[in-house]
Amino acid sequence: MSELKKIGVIKEELQAAEETMLPSFITEYQKDERAGVQKLVQQAQKRLDNLAKERARIETLKKYEREYEACGYICGIDEVGRGPLAGPVVAGAVILPKDCNILYINDSKKLSEKKREELYDIIMEQAVATGIGMVGPGRIDEINILQATYEAMREAIHNLSVTPDILLNDAVTIPEVPIHQIPIIKGDAKSISIGAASIIAKVTRDRLMVEYDKVMPEYGFASNKGYGSKEHIEALKKYGPSPIHRRSFITHFC
Repeated sequence: MSELKKIGVIKEELQAAEETMLPSFITEYQKDERAGVQKLVQQAQKRLDNLAKERARIETLKKYEREYEACGYICGIDEVGRGPLAGPVVAGAVILPKDCNILYINDSKKLSEKKREELYDIIMEQAVATGIGMVGPGRIDEINILQATYEAMREAIHNLSVTPDILLNDAVTIPEVPIHQIPIIKGDAKSISIGAASIIAKVTRDRLMVEYDKVMPEYGFASNKGYGSKEHIEALKKYGPSPIHRRSFITHFC
């Protein structure tokens, strides 16, 4: 009988339960009057409620994808790394399947590092196509950060294995791209495709900055990712610029 089970055993069942198992878990234990079991039932119900809310949120993120689905392949475009003092600007391009139901996609800045890493793997596995574009510090200094961002975005589109029919962009219209573009202000929080692009771009850039940190640990790139933290600026003043610093961004510091 279920009421004879130790609460610890029931707790382990809940922890191991996949989403589809939660309703049967609730049904099995909701009549168990022990306070500890009732608490676990409430936790299971809360998980179900939160999943329902997340599904509803994801459906709202498909507004633009539904609006333009008749156009063909829809590609989300976003970039990360406009503001740092060091490292490249990185753009992501993602074409998701029309029946995509990946939960928790959002503006990458609103997600924890752990969640971004988890979603990166899921997006890379389920996407119809993904592309990354990257422009380094020297080129940023040469043509300015806005033009470098456009260049990274064009490269990301070029690196897709499938040619998109329409682009959903985070805020910008990319020059020299013949594909129809829809710029969306704060698009990474309004479009599932742009949100996915922001995640793969962010994870790609963060991983690269961690690798740079192994070679140049004095700047703290693993933690600051090239942004102008207090410790980063102090290191910049002490050691001078590294090969990956953007000279046009650091004139106030050295």
